[in-house]
Amino acid sequence: MMIGLALIAVGGLLWFLSQFISIGRLPGDISFQKGNMTFYFPLATGLLLSLILTILLNLIGRR
Repeated sequence: MMIGLALIAVGGLLWFLSQFISIGRLPGDISFQKGNMTFYFPLATGLLLSLILTILLNLIGRR
């Protein structure tokens, strides 16, 4: 239950911060639009978030 609550809190925080900071739609994100269908794959955004989280968790884990 604690992990679920933590995920909800992180999701709410990301939603709140997205009102002020635009994280998505970086150069390198793949987006196709054909007719009424849109495909979006956030490749660069995922790599950036992975890098930030890796650095953050390594700093926290070394204490």
